[in-house]
Amino acid sequence: MSARAGGAQRPGRAAAPIASTLTVLTLTALTLAACSTGPMTPTVPPATGQTGGPVPYTPPPSPLPEPGPVRPGDAVSPAVLPGWNDEDHLAAFRAYVDGCGVAREAVARAVCGRAKALAATTTVTPSDARAFFEASFSAEPVATADGRPGLLTAYFAPEYPARRRPDAEFSAPVLPRPADPRSAGDRAAIEARARPDQALAWMRAEDLFFMQIQGSGYLTFEDGTRGRAAYAADNGKTFVGIARPMARQGLLPENGTSGDAIRGWLASHRGPEAQAVMALNPRYIFFRLDPDDNGHPPGAAGLPLTERRAVAVDPSRWRYGELVWLEADGGDLRGATASYRGLAMALDTGSAIRGPVRADLYMGRGDRAGAEAGTVRHPLRMWKLVPKG
Repeated sequence: MSARAGGAQRPGRAAAPIASTLTVLTLTALTLAACSTGPMTPTVPPATGQTGGPVPYTPPPSPLPEPGPVRPGDAVSPAVLPGWNDEDHLAAFRAYVDGCGVAREAVARAVCGRAKALAATTTVTPSDARAFFEASFSAEPVATADGRPGLLTAYFAPEYPARRRPDAEFSAPVLPRPADPRSAGDRAAIEARARPDQALAWMRAEDLFFMQIQGSGYLTFEDGTRGRAAYAADNGKTFVGIARPMARQGLLPENGTSGDAIRGWLASHRGPEAQAVMALNPRYIFFRLDPDDNGHPPGAAGLPLTERRAVAVDPSRWRYGELVWLEADGGDLRGATASYRGLAMALDTGSAIRGPVRADLYMGRGDRAGAEAGTVRHPLRMWKLVPKG
């Protein structure tokens, strides 16, 4: 993931470089507790006006019946994965071609080479893409220690207004990496010693705070120019969510500590009050300012993340470039807009992404992606697609 502080940090997230920092989970951004060639297909259609809907796919004249459950320990054809018939295989194939080059194992590289050769020499159809996956991979279920479902969350690349010079509203400096970031102190100490002449940009304090949780973000300046604030380093302090302390202090109700509620309170108390609350989280993220290429930020694997086709995973359990099948049912989850099934590439990590059945799905850039990402906290089943020699 990227530099995400607690789970949603990723396009790069704050515990590891975003490129590994964008994956602090959007979940973390919401609770503070704790390219895109085609999207993963939600089993519920996106809301009216959303972009990135699945490419229509017409199944063969005699489609296979929907398979039954796959038992842990089985190695099966991808064709029997739940929901496989409804997948947008062509979009998944394009995402695979874009991301498989980071694989290091010989068999995985060989399969990746065949995919790239296929993409370069012919017009790949949905049927071609499906046939490639079924011929080139077997699917192995991944299980938690207790056999229960894991967890799917989601993250996004936020976009914020910024200024070249400070004013009463845009008073928080975006600071570059110091010579020794681990000796910089906690958040309060860093902010107290910040030198205005070192600032890369100026933001609203609450926006900067959330961008540090997310691990990176896109900035739009008053003259219309844009840039990407990319994770550069952190001060080594443990991330502390501010939602619970705010509730304990009576600043927000116990059941009202959403990301929007926290941001609203910080904005309405901008100044010493908000600074004191934000200082409860001692972790601080430093940035570098890169040009905005109108694409998507890189994940920890060093490749641009593909909207709805890239996930942050636990790097002790997964390798970058591995292909994953996700099945996450929103069920009656309050606020959930969809369930998610589909192929995704392991291209990122995050400090809150731990365990074998744990994934953070990259939703894209901007407010719309962020709104959807904030609704994702789904029970998850995962299969690893193992390349065949």
